[in-house]
Amino acid sequence: MKTDKRTGHFFAFFRRSLQKLSEKDQVLILSLAVGIFCGLASVLLKVSIETIHHSLTSWFGGRFNYNFLYLIYPGVGMLLSMLFVRYVIKDNIGHGVTKVLVAVSKNESKIKPHNMWSSLVASSVTIGFGGSVGAEAPIVYTGAAIGSNIGRKMGLSYKNITILLGCGAAGAVAGIFKAPLAGVLFTLEILLFNISMSSILPLLLSTVSATVISYLFLGDSLPFECTLSPFTMRNIPFYIVLGLFSAACSIYFTRTTLWLEDRIKSIEGPFTRWFFSAACLGLLIFLFPPLYGEGYDSLSVLLNGREITFESKTVLGFFMNTPWTIPLFFLLILLLKVFSMSFTNAGGGVGGTFGPTLFVGAVAGFVLSRTVNLLFGGSGLHVPEQNSVLVGMAGLMAGVMQAPMTAIFLIAEISGGYELLVPLILTSTISFGATRMVEQYSIYTKRIAKKGELLTHDSDQAVLTLLKTSDLIESDFTPVKIDATLGELVDAVSESSRNIFPVVDTRKHFQGYVSLEDIRKDMFKKDLYDKMYVYNYMKSSPEYVYVDEKMVSVMKKFEKTDAWNLPVVDHYRTYIGFVSKSKIFSAYRNQLREVSHD
Repeated sequence: MKTDKRTGHFFAFFRRSLQKLSEKDQVLILSLAVGIFCGLASVLLKVSIETIHHSLTSWFGGRFNYNFLYLIYPGVGMLLSMLFVRYVIKDNIGHGVTKVLVAVSKNESKIKPHNMWSSLVASSVTIGFGGSVGAEAPIVYTGAAIGSNIGRKMGLSYKNITILLGCGAAGAVAGIFKAPLAGVLFTLEILLFNISMSSILPLLLSTVSATVISYLFLGDSLPFECTLSPFTMRNIPFYIVLGLFSAACSIYFTRTTLWLEDRIKSIEGPFTRWFFSAACLGLLIFLFPPLYGEGYDSLSVLLNGREITFESKTVLGFFMNTPWTIPLFFLLILLLKVFSMSFTNAGGGVGGTFGPTLFVGAVAGFVLSRTVNLLFGGSGLHVPEQNSVLVGMAGLMAGVMQAPMTAIFLIAEISGGYELLVPLILTSTISFGATRMVEQYSIYTKRIAKKGELLTHDSDQAVLTLLKTSDLIESDFTPVKIDATLGELVDAVSESSRNIFPVVDTRKHFQGYVSLEDIRKDMFKKDLYDKMYVYNYMKSSPEYVYVDEKMVSVMKKFEKTDAWNLPVVDHYRTYIGFVSKSKIFSAYRNQLREVSHD
């Protein structure tokens, strides 16, 4: 108890001391702290996954002696994760990057405190037991939650909480990959819709501190050490083809993932869904061991050009006894990784698509380069397969995440492959451009874009997304009944400060409106007070606005009707109030100032 009190006193003292500074200076100091915490979280996640994985598989040995456990392990991990989320957390913590985007656009960058640790626990168990997903999205969600909650605890404004949220996400990427520049670019391209040069300094402080922590605890080795061949200009046509192939794989990856997850989640009952997913996932991993866990061990083989042997690891080993069966085997892995990932996530596991994107990209690069070498190797044409594996990772990232700059520099940082910048840029650019022609949104943003909840780098669109119709309703109008007399209407006018009067029926359903201008010529003729009724003066509204309608849609209605005020109703057409252009413009200006980072 004494320790808790001392800790509480320390944080109170720290907060008071920090609040003496300007918010800008507070953010700089806090971004450093956020980076340190995110680095520690990244280390904890990696160590947890590796410890669980090692304890479960290190004693495997001999021909197929224990491979049957591949049928069981992933399902056990998914079940433990599902029980933890369902009965301990009682909250949906999957699809971390998408959740962060929604938090920025809909929840004022506020993320629940439990997300600072719950994703770590659930994803460690899921991936450690062999769930075929990545650890990157959970750590991004964790980092963003750390930044968000520190900002809220310090009482910062929305824009500075958002910056710290971005610092957390950037620090998480930097910590998990030891890639500070990629962490900054990830936040700029994917998460933060509107950030100025002055706000990049906190991001840099966060990523550098997280990377240092990662190096201190995990050593100075690169995450994807590889043996590369020098880049030659004659291979440029191949990298162009690889860019197009990456785009095709990206479209397949995105569409299949979203479709398959929706289909699996339509299965009624969480335990039925888990059993189906666990059985399918176990069978896939039993037949194709590289699908186990993140699959980075298999990538190490491809990146260093080592001999590919699966004879002692899969019952399909007999199949891989000719040169052509190896690229065919990996083509099947490329296609099935999406299924194993979707079974894991939809069946109750917690993980992301970031790692599987890297995995599929690496396999795509290998399959294409091995195929080209088998077809044309006799004529003297040879494509370095290790280079292709690395560049393929960037190509898939650029297409699936639609973040080419992040893809280019992340792959260069995690492999030390800066000499491949030309093919990295070429393949990533082509993949991004070709994918964007077919898919407007990334795998992270497609679902929320359909709901109208996506913030974009278009400032106008972003501000409108942040505005909520329910916050802009004016309810000080005086409703009148449709069968009320002119006299009753005049009484309502005398008591109101507005010149518009909504007309409702006995069930308070909106019927139309009467303006002061409409009754001006009759309102002083007392002989008409009992002869004329509200319905004699009522006009129909050109459009209705629904209380939960997106502001982008509301603005389109104002533009279409050229109205200055529009009635707001619920889905039963019950009258709620009015929303006006002037109120929207005022809120727009305030929101624009709030999100501006200068």
